[in-house]
Amino acid sequence: MRETGGGVWGFTGSTMTSLMFFWAMYNQFFPYHLRVLIETYVYKLMGLVSNSVHIKFNEHSGLKKSEAYNSIRSYLSSKSTALAVRLKANEKGGGKSLVLSLDDHEAVEDVFNGVKVQWSSNVSKREEHANASGSEERRYFTLSFHRRNREMIIERYLGHVLREGRKIEFKNRERKLYTNNTSLYAREGKWCSVPFHHPATFETLAMELEKKERVKKDLIKFSKGKDYYRKVGKPWKRGYLLFGPPGTGKSTMISAMANFLEYDVYDLELTTVKDNSDLKKLLLDTKGRSIIVIEDIDCSLGVTGQKRKTKEEEEEEDEEGKKEKEKTFYEESERSKVTLSGMLNAIDGLWSSCSDEKIMVFTTNFVENLDLALIRRGRMDNHIEMSYCRFEAFKVLAKNYLEIEWHELYGEIERLVEEIDMSPADVAENLMPKSDEEDAEICLKRLVKSLEEEKVNVRKLAEEEEKKKADQEEK
Repeated sequence: MRETGGGVWGFTGSTMTSLMFFWAMYNQFFPYHLRVLIETYVYKLMGLVSNSVHIKFNEHSGLKKSEAYNSIRSYLSSKSTALAVRLKANEKGGGKSLVLSLDDHEAVEDVFNGVKVQWSSNVSKREEHANASGSEERRYFTLSFHRRNREMIIERYLGHVLREGRKIEFKNRERKLYTNNTSLYAREGKWCSVPFHHPATFETLAMELEKKERVKKDLIKFSKGKDYYRKVGKPWKRGYLLFGPPGTGKSTMISAMANFLEYDVYDLELTTVKDNSDLKKLLLDTKGRSIIVIEDIDCSLGVTGQKRKTKEEEEEEDEEGKKEKEKTFYEESERSKVTLSGMLNAIDGLWSSCSDEKIMVFTTNFVENLDLALIRRGRMDNHIEMSYCRFEAFKVLAKNYLEIEWHELYGEIERLVEEIDMSPADVAENLMPKSDEEDAEICLKRLVKSLEEEKVNVRKLAEEEEKKKADQEEK
């Protein structure tokens, strides 16, 4: 009996080894197109003798990710936990919990109204798209069932899977912060992400109450506007332009907007995007209920043009300086070839109607440097100036950092912040206790001192400018 069992296991092991060897040889020496042709005829032959029907659901539908694929993956996650042998674990809540899903090349069964079906998760590689980071991976699910159940599966079961999958997806959803992937572009997708846990809210945002309320009402109106946008014939999207000096809370505003709407955030690094076509693909690969952010748009290539120099100015430049600038320009051109027209087409052209419920946010320190075509209404619908810290914004910061709503120094601080231009970031730094011994009064006095010093510096600069202007007039 033992010899028989050992012989069976030995035969099975040698057979599997031989199959793996021939499979490796097949993949290595048969060209990709020939393998596709062979596999096509094999599938046809199997279809003639098999009673099974197979439906394939690709991860990508054209240039964008398939929502059906994501819903199926979420639906199968509940089945996989109980039935599958091999699972993939994804972190949720910053590693506090795990979400299990079906591993590659693994199968699981499901039963619907007494009918048994099988789902399998697969991944294939297309070598014709191979690049430095390896062959392009294509993931897909395959649903297999008996052909006599075709009508019931197509008309009822698939709808059930998609509905339940969306419910599970929403339940397990963890908001994320994405950035466009550059190092492992083909292998891990166009975007990579981390959990989004920024604590900013409109209540903690240092801004005038009236302005915050206007923004919140605008966001609420947008989030409920699906039918309205369809009625007026516009894509369901909205553009925001946040402009103002550094440190005035532009990034904090974006986080507050995302937390208010419970949206994901896509931080698009425009200078790493290869060209206009690549930009379209990136934007198409974003999900709905998201905020797409391009920070410091005035510093991005192709968006603000360079002023053409006169012939005399060019002649004044030395040869070495010109070569250095040509080298820098060449390097930047090689890095990104996104143009202004390409940007406009991506955010407001025909391509912008390919997905819904998205907010596009541009930030800039110098709004006057931007092309008017980029920031016109319809593209950037809401222009929000992020200004210096005034008394109303100061009270929010004092409550955040010191947990107080009034102090005897408030009168002096109100007078100073209305006179002196100081950013909310600088005010917050003065209010933040530097040790356990520092109380609210010490922090407020430090702020008063900083404001008074800034007032003196401003006066000195003004006097120097006046003196310089007078000297020039005398000459």
